[in-house]
Amino acid sequence: MASSAQSGGSSGGPAVPTVQRGIIKMVLSGCAIIVRGQPRGGPPPERQINLSNIRAGNLARRAAATQPDAKDTPDEPWAFPAREFLRKKLIGKEVCFTIENKTPQGREYGMIYLGKDTNGENIAESLVAEGLATRREGMRANNPEQNRLSECEEQAKAAKKGMWSEGNGSHTIRDLKYTIENPRHFVDSHHQKPVNAIIEHVRDGSVVRALLLPDYYLVTVMLSGIKCPTFRREADGSETPEPFAAEAKFFTESRLLQRDVQIILESCHNQNILGTILHPNGNITELLLKEGFARCVDWSIAVYTRGAEKLRAAERFAKERRLRIWRDYVAPTANLDQKDKQFVAKVMQVLNADAIVVKLNSGDYKTIHLSSIRPPRLEGENTQDKNKKLRPLYDIPYMFEAREFLRKKLIGKKVNVTVDYIRPASPATETVPAFSERTCATVTIGGINIAEALVSKGLATVIRYRQDDDQRSSHYDELLAAEARAIKNGKGLHSKKEVPIHRVADISGDTQKAKQFLPFLQRAGRSEAVVEYVFSGSRLKLYLPKETCLITFLLAGIECPRGARNLPGLVQEGEPFSEEATLFTKELVLQREVEVEVESMDKAGNFIGWLHIDGANLSVLLVEHALSKVHFTAERSSYYKSLLSAEEAAKQKKEKVWAHYEEQPVEEVMPVLEEKERSASYKPVFVTEITDDLHFYVQDVETGTQLEKLMENMRNDIASHPPVEGSYAPRRGEFCIAKFVDGEWYRARVEKVESPAKIHVFYIDYGNREVLPSTRLGTLSPAFSTRVLPAQATEYAFAFIQDDARTDAVDSVVRDIQNTQCLLNVEHLSAGCPHVTLQFADSKGDVGLGLVKEGLVMVEVRKEKQFQKVITEYLNAQESAKSARLNLWRYGDFRADDADEFGYSR
Repeated sequence: MASSAQSGGSSGGPAVPTVQRGIIKMVLSGCAIIVRGQPRGGPPPERQINLSNIRAGNLARRAAATQPDAKDTPDEPWAFPAREFLRKKLIGKEVCFTIENKTPQGREYGMIYLGKDTNGENIAESLVAEGLATRREGMRANNPEQNRLSECEEQAKAAKKGMWSEGNGSHTIRDLKYTIENPRHFVDSHHQKPVNAIIEHVRDGSVVRALLLPDYYLVTVMLSGIKCPTFRREADGSETPEPFAAEAKFFTESRLLQRDVQIILESCHNQNILGTILHPNGNITELLLKEGFARCVDWSIAVYTRGAEKLRAAERFAKERRLRIWRDYVAPTANLDQKDKQFVAKVMQVLNADAIVVKLNSGDYKTIHLSSIRPPRLEGENTQDKNKKLRPLYDIPYMFEAREFLRKKLIGKKVNVTVDYIRPASPATETVPAFSERTCATVTIGGINIAEALVSKGLATVIRYRQDDDQRSSHYDELLAAEARAIKNGKGLHSKKEVPIHRVADISGDTQKAKQFLPFLQRAGRSEAVVEYVFSGSRLKLYLPKETCLITFLLAGIECPRGARNLPGLVQEGEPFSEEATLFTKELVLQREVEVEVESMDKAGNFIGWLHIDGANLSVLLVEHALSKVHFTAERSSYYKSLLSAEEAAKQKKEKVWAHYEEQPVEEVMPVLEEKERSASYKPVFVTEITDDLHFYVQDVETGTQLEKLMENMRNDIASHPPVEGSYAPRRGEFCIAKFVDGEWYRARVEKVESPAKIHVFYIDYGNREVLPSTRLGTLSPAFSTRVLPAQATEYAFAFIQDDARTDAVDSVVRDIQNTQCLLNVEHLSAGCPHVTLQFADSKGDVGLGLVKEGLVMVEVRKEKQFQKVITEYLNAQESAKSARLNLWRYGDFRADDADEFGYSR
């Protein structure tokens, strides 16, 4: 054993004992003491000194576990009082000592004096004088020291002190209890009140053996909430210390070993007790953390009764200064500037139950994930119908409630964000998808930790980490406590009740369902809705809570710049200011509660109407901010005046969509009102298809050769690489190839998917439609896409003819012009398709006029002056057919009965 620091002189023989100094570390018994030196760069050397010439009683000893037949040895009378006398007098004190004898086995005997020299109190004499030790038998008083011991013993006998008192000293024998039958009950019975104790042994920095007073329970106490480096036991029985294990042990020993302390018993772990040791000089748990000798542990920090945040703060103190076990520590946010670690931002969107999108003061958007929590998820086997697409928001239990909690609490509000860590991007594995880099932070509003609120309501769970994983919430303990409360109270995910089910019908793009809902929504007037998604400035997806359905909603009365679109094999660029319009709408209404008025719907099943946010009309706001123009359809609306005045104000500012607007002088407006000549510029076309409503599709003769060449190349390519039957999964709006009844492949577009056996397709180069099984469809190669050659079939309608066509009129046209070359002239445009006049290529006869002459259709009277000559010709032909009572007019002029009293008007 290493020797202690010497006071002076060199080592001498027994006749001239050398005076040495040290500090009392531990009292083993009434006559055995451990002395240590001063620490220099680590735990100091220590040695055991046995007091010469005296004997004190032996303390109790527990039977060795390796000897089943051995029994526990109790205290000898007055052994414990002798130990306590020395413990209270010497522990932590500086002493000097001399070694008088050393046995061959290495045991050292000597004298110990309290103080820095031999003039101090002689410890052996004090023990004997108190009647707590005796002179060794057969020891003659042949020197001054032994004479004094003899005198002290005689005085103790005369005063009947200690062992010389009356009785056998049985009352000084402790009833030691080495085990506790029910540790949990034992801990609970103390009700977390401090228990007096003596620390008997320090196993490592955070585990001690304590003697609980006054009942003499000898228990192992683990410090709640922390763990120090330990000593690893090797196969040969030796112990290897982890880094700083010895230093941590000495830190605790030098402050607690054999000190009088109080222990708060907080919980139990097997036969070990979790507790906090209180000393008049401070709390050892917090000191160990602050000095970098320990780390916080999640599994026991929850039972720490003096505030887990104090332990985290102490650990943080050591981490910031890189003390001891944290010498190589790098903070998760070490690479971030202070302004990026803590900032205030506005919440724009809730992505799911653990992520939000915020707008920074710089105007940039940032996705923030809530630290250390996990949103609701599907447990066990996925019971979802494989043919049904999973909608996490509605199909995962409590996901909708969690999202709604965040939406109502945060959307549009300013929050405080404290970044806890940056989780790096991770590649995909067989079971886990790839994740991009994520910023994880603690988000608070009004002093409330949003993650903690979610967890306390049972709408999220807390992630468990490895002990050395420092990437966690700065309020991790509060999250664990909140989860414990939620579990105890059976909240949300922890409830035993039946999980809530959200049956939400998505009628976006479903024309049949939309038609059924339309009258109901029209009658409802203003309906409450939540904006779930913003496709563009004027196109949104809404959730209607009362109707529990999702609809696509188009803003009425405005013409908003169209955004970029990804078509199969083609990227269509957006119009100017389309992105600004989308952003404006997003910031104003996304995930907010709004009111909508549904007026109508389009052919695709999208509802058209007005949207109000906080009393303001979104259509008017878009026009007001020069991000949309007023559409002519707004004339019928009660909001038309508001739209016009907003548009006029935007025009004056000459911003965005009106940046190049130039106000026309009044005098220049007049010529526009003058009669405009009808332009007649006929071009050759090939009629490929005629519909039941008398619309028709034509191909431009000039590009006919290009189509023939493309079809030839495409069919050759298909012949060499035929599509695998059933490999193509059709989606609405997608371009594909389809096998027609003639056995040839043509370019087509998927219009509707009823089932794998019923796919509605539209042949884009010919205008006809067909319902096919998916086995007769294939993927359209980019080499033959609409980017290479646009769709060749263009839809037109007859000008100057009313739309309500009769079957015989359609039959007549089909018979006359389908699959023939004609001449086409565009007369005027309309919302659906251009209206044209069509002539036979050989006779130059007007096809529409011919239908009127045969009494198959009625004339549509238009008031434009440039059409008056043509209209007069059409009306004269209609009068001739009426006079001859042809077809429509076989019963005379039936329109005479279409008076108001019959419910009609001319």
